[in-house]
Amino acid sequence: MTTAPTANYDAPWKEALERYFEQFLAFFFPQIHAEVNWQQGYESLDSEFQQVVRDAEIGKRFVDKLVKVWHRSGAEAWLLIHVEIQSQYDADFARRMYTYSYRIFDRYNRDVVSLAVLGDDEPNWRPRSYYSERWGCRVGIEFPIVKLLDFEAQWHQLEQSLNPFAMLVRAHLRTQSTTGNADDRLRWKLRLIQGMQGLGYSEDTILELFRFIDLMMTLPPALDQVFDTEIRRYGAENAMPYLTTIERFAELRTLRTAIIEVLDVRFGAVPEALINQLEQQNDADQLKQLHRQAIVIPSIKDFQALLPSQLTS
Repeated sequence: MTTAPTANYDAPWKEALERYFEQFLAFFFPQIHAEVNWQQGYESLDSEFQQVVRDAEIGKRFVDKLVKVWHRSGAEAWLLIHVEIQSQYDADFARRMYTYSYRIFDRYNRDVVSLAVLGDDEPNWRPRSYYSERWGCRVGIEFPIVKLLDFEAQWHQLEQSLNPFAMLVRAHLRTQSTTGNADDRLRWKLRLIQGMQGLGYSEDTILELFRFIDLMMTLPPALDQVFDTEIRRYGAENAMPYLTTIERFAELRTLRTAIIEVLDVRFGAVPEALINQLEQQNDADQLKQLHRQAIVIPSIKDFQALLPSQLTS
C-alpha cells in the first residue's frame, strides 16, 4: 500500500467559495440563500477581512470569506456573511468565530451572519456557540454549522446533484477516508473525475471541478503519472474536447511538485504557506523559472522572499 501525501483542503475550498458563492449558500444554507436578493448581486470583502484578521491577531489562518449581500425584502440595509471552512479540530474555533464577528460588526456597524462548514474527521466535534460571562455580564455568539461527515449518509443524493459543492464534498470525504492509502485515493480520484462526464455539468464547470479535485486529492509523483496516463486514455476514448486543458493542469501540477521536491531535498520540509503560494501560480513559464531558481538559490528564506514578485509579475 502506497502512503498518500498530506491532502490539500484549503486551496480548493477557497477557490470554490470565490467562484461559486451563490451555489455554496444554496447547497449548505438554503434558507439563507432564499432570503438573499441575488439580482442585486453581492460583493466580496476579502481584502477588508484580511485587515480584520490581522487586527484580531489570531494565530493560524483558515479558509474564510466575508461577503456583502442584500436582503430580498428590498431594504437598503445589508448583511455581512462571514464564512469559515474548518478542516481540522481546533479548540479555539468558536472563540475565533466570536472574535471575527464582533470585529466585523464594529468595523461596519451592520448585521453579521457567521456560518461554519466543518470538514474535520471527528464526528462529535460540533462547535455552535461561544460565551464569556463574569459578574452578571454575558457576551457571545451562536452560529449555524454544517458537518461534512454527515453527507456520507447522503452519498446517493450527492451523486445526483449538479451543484458544484456536491462534487467538492464527495472529493473532501474521499480524500479524508483515503488518508494514508494513496492507491485507494488514486482509484477514487479517477472515479470522481470520470463520473463528471455523464452528470450534465457544463464544460467550464467540469474543468473547474477537475482542478479543485486535482488540488485536493494529492498523490505521490509515481501515482500522479498513473493518474495523468489514465485521464488521457479516458479522454481520448470519450471524446473530451477539453482534454488539452486538463493536460495543461497536469503539467502545472508536475512543475509545482518538482519545485517542492527540489526545495525539500535541499532545505528540508517546505512551509505550507509557500506551497499554497505555488498552487496559486498557473503560468508554466514562471513555474519553470522558479524551478531553476529553486536549484541554485542559497536558502529557502531567499526563495520565499522571491515568490511575491514572481507570483504577481
